[in-house]
Amino acid sequence: MAIIATTFGTGLSYAGQLPFKRVTAGKVGQKQQRMVVVRAEGGGGGINPEIRKNEEKVVDSVVVTELSKNITPYCRCWRSGTFPLCDGSHVKHNKANGDNVGPLLLKKQ
Repeated sequence: MAIIATTFGTGLSYAGQLPFKRVTAGKVGQKQQRMVVVRAEGGGGGINPEIRKNEEKVVDSVVVTELSKNITPYCRCWRSGTFPLCDGSHVKHNKANGDNVGPLLLKKQ
């Protein structure tokens, strides 16, 4: 399986031969499957474009019982203006990049 040049997500590209593993299900006679392994390396762009870049690692914690709403959406696209809460910025990101990211929904019980 050869790929000459393809772009994966935002700012990641790969040129050359893609590695793959043959996975056998264990039972004789079952079909083998191919699994392509793609790793994001280099590029220097990262995933987070601008949120709290002065911190070594961005970590947030939530006490679910203290949420004010029954369902609270949290950002997973790193584009929200209200990070760590979702403001719907993933919709624009998905359209521009062909991505499918959405929020993490925390539900209060």
